[in-house]
Amino acid sequence: MRLFGGAESTDLPAPGTGSGHKGLKNDALGMFSSVVMGLASTGPAYSLAATLGIIVAGVGLQAPIVTMLAFVPMLLVAYAFRELNASNPDCGTTFTWATRAFGPRTGWMGGWGLIVANIIVMASLAQIAAAYGFRLMGLDELAENRLWTTAAGVVWIAVLTVICYVGISFSAAVQRWLLCLEVVMLIVLAVAALVRVYTSPPPTAIHVSASWFNPFAVPSVTAMTSGILAGVFIYWGWDTAFSVNEETVDSTRIPGRAAVLSIVLLLVMYGLVSTSAQAFAGVGTSGIGLGNADNADDVFSGLGEAVFGSHGTGLFLSRLLILMVLTSALASAQTTILPLARTVFSMAVHKAVPSRFARVHRRFLTPIWGTIGMGAVSIALFVLLTSLSHNVLADSIDSVGLAIAFQYGLTGFACVWYHRKILTRSVKDLVFKGVLPGLGALFMLLLFLYATFVVYADPRYGTTAVDLPLIGRTGGVTVLGLSALLIGFLLMPVVTRGHSVALKLQRSLLPRRLPPHAAVDSASRYLPADSGSGVGGDWYDVIPLSSTRVGLVVGDVLGHGMHAAATMGRLRTGVRVLARLDLSPDELLSRLADLVEQTTHEGETGRGPGHRKAHADAAVGVSCLYAVYDPVSGECSMARAGEPVLALVEPHTGVVDCPKLPPGPPLGIGGLPYQSTELDLAPGTVVALFTNGLLQAADDREAGLAQLSQVLCESRRSLEELCDRAVATLLPGAVDVDATMLLVRTRLLAQNRFAQWALAPDPAAVAAIRSAVGKQLSDWGLDDVVFTTELIVSELVTNAIRYAGGDPIQVRLIRDRTLTCEVSDTGHTAPNLRHAASDDEGGRGLFIIAQMTHHWGTRYTSTGKTIWTEQDLPQPDRP
Repeated sequence: MRLFGGAESTDLPAPGTGSGHKGLKNDALGMFSSVVMGLASTGPAYSLAATLGIIVAGVGLQAPIVTMLAFVPMLLVAYAFRELNASNPDCGTTFTWATRAFGPRTGWMGGWGLIVANIIVMASLAQIAAAYGFRLMGLDELAENRLWTTAAGVVWIAVLTVICYVGISFSAAVQRWLLCLEVVMLIVLAVAALVRVYTSPPPTAIHVSASWFNPFAVPSVTAMTSGILAGVFIYWGWDTAFSVNEETVDSTRIPGRAAVLSIVLLLVMYGLVSTSAQAFAGVGTSGIGLGNADNADDVFSGLGEAVFGSHGTGLFLSRLLILMVLTSALASAQTTILPLARTVFSMAVHKAVPSRFARVHRRFLTPIWGTIGMGAVSIALFVLLTSLSHNVLADSIDSVGLAIAFQYGLTGFACVWYHRKILTRSVKDLVFKGVLPGLGALFMLLLFLYATFVVYADPRYGTTAVDLPLIGRTGGVTVLGLSALLIGFLLMPVVTRGHSVALKLQRSLLPRRLPPHAAVDSASRYLPADSGSGVGGDWYDVIPLSSTRVGLVVGDVLGHGMHAAATMGRLRTGVRVLARLDLSPDELLSRLADLVEQTTHEGETGRGPGHRKAHADAAVGVSCLYAVYDPVSGECSMARAGEPVLALVEPHTGVVDCPKLPPGPPLGIGGLPYQSTELDLAPGTVVALFTNGLLQAADDREAGLAQLSQVLCESRRSLEELCDRAVATLLPGAVDVDATMLLVRTRLLAQNRFAQWALAPDPAAVAAIRSAVGKQLSDWGLDDVVFTTELIVSELVTNAIRYAGGDPIQVRLIRDRTLTCEVSDTGHTAPNLRHAASDDEGGRGLFIIAQMTHHWGTRYTSTGKTIWTEQDLPQPDRP
């Protein structure tokens, strides 16, 4: 792609929607870098500086245990992330997994919650980085100036956005240096504070006591909830390890291990620092006391000089402490941009946001508009909040806890529902895929509800309050938090409309239910893809044909969305029309290929060479497998276009075979002619026709076929049960692309339901066959149709004797839901139905037959043709 000046564009669209196929830089991060990402994104120093005072104000001396208790729900939710990532390592994380589990609407809300939390926290991080940058340089007055901190915050966001834009490897290298400084300084601060407490304690110092770790000493449930919600905030960010999963070595395992390890390291770090800081500064409401409201948003600013001193080495360490909080805010801001950009990128790939956000830099392999766009949105929101008031900014930051609890809780529920079909497979699956994620989700749900409607709704909480109609005065934190989620809820119908319409169109074009048929029992499954990018062109069909035969179809249109679904509808209609013409499978595919080419040509008509291809081009590359089964002979004729898959299960042994059908090009591509294959199927044979989407979750095609064979070998089960087991085994969750499966069990028509005769091409044979047909119908109790059927048989046999030559003529009667009469000969001349003129001597026979039958037609075979008719059978008398 070239721009106006002839220069090559720096971006390209994501090449695919699957995990690891979106165009990001694969295998860029190892275990250590993933742990660094998880730790750095939480910003341990910044999080403690901004939150420890709030926790102390709520729970007093129990701050260390409350800080540590917040670890438990985080660990439970981390297991949910780990198990979902093992099934599908997608950088969209909550958005992708919730979409797979509950559908695109819920997935959109999960992605929106993550976006809201990250964008709002960027405002806080930018302000902290700006203020600490000025303090580091001794410019305390500028640190208190709104204009200067806003300008500096904008610069910091822009710089960090550029770092993330340059590439994931460079971002990881920056994070390693920033995190090392941060962790070292936190350990130095904690050790120095504890040493001072027991050697030269300040007046505020108190010795560490076991009562600090007693959660039952917290004054109230409200205080405990507020403290744990704040504690959740200081652990939040470890999931960045999952947001960069597609750029990580061994993406299904490393992110999960890194996230759990990150949370454990945070537990140790937070427990040590909170305990030492409380022991040194106490919980007083004045001076350096952690309960001092003036220091609530930054407990380290005054703690540094108190611990290290203000001269010589102490002053240097105090400045390093300020630098530590600055680097912590910067590291957290940078690793906030990373998951934010990749979530939006994944949403764009799956058509949940405009496709421009799905473009990747050719050189850096990073999301271009996902990174730049989210950086720009963060700057805009930061400027807006700071321009309104400091109070609005503060309450907006507090409301982040609601978005976090919403996102994490939704992920926990998604894990349980996603894996619901395999929870009973083993105790390990039940615990790690069900129990632990479920408990984490319930905890987050209760925390969200209690915080929203009790703690944060109190108008005395936070710095703002709003008078709501019918409700009254409500805390600003609740109003801001719910309003942010409400915006996403209002956008949801617009964003998910494309997927909903495509899925509704797709389902309306598929069979509502498979018709019962004498030739086969049948069952089917259609699994739509989980997002707008996947719903598309898979279809299946069971088509009743003449002479109790049945047509079986499975197809897949290349492409996604409404246009692929509409194309599928046209092709399904085309197959049904062509099938009713009694064409052989290879000829039907050839005619269908002509239809595809004509559709493509019509889509291109009227467009100049500079125009992009129309959506009708989705028809090019269609895969289709068409089979015709005859229950009288047990023969099955089939041909394929593209790569649909066929499996046969022998009824007595359960052996599964995947016959190699003659290759045929996808419809619309051109190439070799299609070729039919004839197979003799024993009664009870299970025939499985399915698209490649059914095998997409397997390691490779052969592994998928092996899994399917293990299911189908139990062919004595009902077809519905086999379908359910196949889907549960091969696709335990939702899918990236549509998957379709059609199962049929063959039957042979009983000997007493058909009769056949061979006649010499002699006019005298007409009377004999009339008598034989009449007797057979009487034996069947069909005396009401004897006269009509004798007339039909005599007319068709007479025509065959007159025009077909000297070879024997075959006559067959079949009694099913209708009465079928067949006359076969070696001629290839097609009979024509016409209105005979008053002076014509012939031409009235077929016209009479057409008036006396429900359907009639001609079927060509390798040895000649068969003319068939169908008559409705008389209804039995009702009492």
